[in-house]
Amino acid sequence: MIVKLVMLLIFFGVMILVGIYSRKHTRNVNDFVLGGRNVGPWLTAFAFGTSYFSSVVFIGYAGRFGWDFGISAIWIGLGNALIGSLFAWMILGRRTRVMTKHLNSQTMPEFFGSRYESKAIKITASVIAFVFLVPYTASIYNGLSRLFGMAFDIPYEICVIVMATLTGVYVILGGYMATAINDLIQGIIMLAGIVAIITAVLNQKGGFLDAINQLAIFKSETTATLGQPGAYTSFFGPDPINLVSVIILTSLGTWGLPQMVHKFYTIKDEKAIKTGTIISTLFAVVVSGGCYFLGGFSRLFDNGSIRNADGKVIFDSIIPYMISFLPDVLVGITVVLVLSASMSTLSALVLTSSSTLTLDFLKETCFKKMTTKTQLMLMRILIAVFIIVSVILALDPPKFIAELMGISWSALAGSFLAPFLYGLYWKGVTKAGVWSAFLIGVGVTVANLKLAFFPSSIVAGAFTMLLSLVIVPIVSLITPKLSKTSLLDMFTCYQETVIVSKKDSLEE
Repeated sequence: MIVKLVMLLIFFGVMILVGIYSRKHTRNVNDFVLGGRNVGPWLTAFAFGTSYFSSVVFIGYAGRFGWDFGISAIWIGLGNALIGSLFAWMILGRRTRVMTKHLNSQTMPEFFGSRYESKAIKITASVIAFVFLVPYTASIYNGLSRLFGMAFDIPYEICVIVMATLTGVYVILGGYMATAINDLIQGIIMLAGIVAIITAVLNQKGGFLDAINQLAIFKSETTATLGQPGAYTSFFGPDPINLVSVIILTSLGTWGLPQMVHKFYTIKDEKAIKTGTIISTLFAVVVSGGCYFLGGFSRLFDNGSIRNADGKVIFDSIIPYMISFLPDVLVGITVVLVLSASMSTLSALVLTSSSTLTLDFLKETCFKKMTTKTQLMLMRILIAVFIIVSVILALDPPKFIAELMGISWSALAGSFLAPFLYGLYWKGVTKAGVWSAFLIGVGVTVANLKLAFFPSSIVAGAFTMLLSLVIVPIVSLITPKLSKTSLLDMFTCYQETVIVSKKDSLEE
């Protein structure tokens, strides 16, 4: 217990010190929200990666989908690396940085308002972002607290409150720079920790080959491959269709999440994009791939301890139980690893929600003449409010962690992905097209909660994203277009001439 507590106290101390140090860099709203658009490649890449993966992935998704899909769950991690990181940086990174700076947009709703010349779209987007970031935050508290309960035998409620307070302190103090610097530190911990934990857990089962042999004995429980032995060690697993749904939601979904896309707003220069693309992709391969790989062996640890009285599996308890047999030092490393992943994501969520509500909703509706000082103060207050609301929800979570995150990603990515992606590349997107995406994202997600026409929020989320990508261009082709003059002005930012070195271009 002493070893674990010492590691924890050191970690907390470093996070708070970074917040205090970063406070001097938050002189205005641009500094607080975007780090002055002057964030280098390593900070940006780690900020992207650590915001991507939290206790939701390590505790909730790794346990749930590792159980469902076996070793094939590693495809989710590879999808996160290629689609969610590599392609996201290649397709969105540079254009996002260029156009958001040209339009002077600091948040995704503000980008929508300027790009589509609609205050109503901006306000609606800010409300959607604020409302549906809450269940995501609650799912992180839920996963983190389960691990803390295992490691320290601390009541769930105390864990939630302590984690929320610590995250709030350093974000309120230092804004985006505090989160970016802490993300770098937390990311390094995550990389080292996941490798050590996987090695230790597999050694409990005789090593990788013995663990695979033991897992091959289990018979499939899914309707597609019912009773088939070896399904959990097969290439595509026992349920390929649902596996694809999870890959789509957790990989393509990042393209439409405000807290993820926000990282591209802050990029310093071209080098930051090139280096950041490589770093964030490799980070995802190790962290996400490692988490799902570990979860794939979860059935080997089923001795009844991860089931409730009715015999149903408690998915959120699987990974904590697998780790509970490790030596204290490794348990301490695990706690710090998951804490790092969670606090980095939490900081991104609370910063995104508070800035969105302040700049895109309150400033447009209630306080139209806010000074910079007032905006900073209000954002800090709203960070505290957002944390309190999410804590209240986390104290009585209605769903498994995977379901809570699925609800959030379904509504947010379903609403924002298509308007954001098409808005960067295509002049033809109309206001009606954007509204159709909002209707699909929120409408399908909420309807599914009541009617359950999809088996889970995860499948619903994959459907909303794909549907909006199809519907938005169709609606845009048959509805009134934006002014050609304003569109030409918006897209001139991509045509500006810049001077580059010979190593980047052979043009004379």
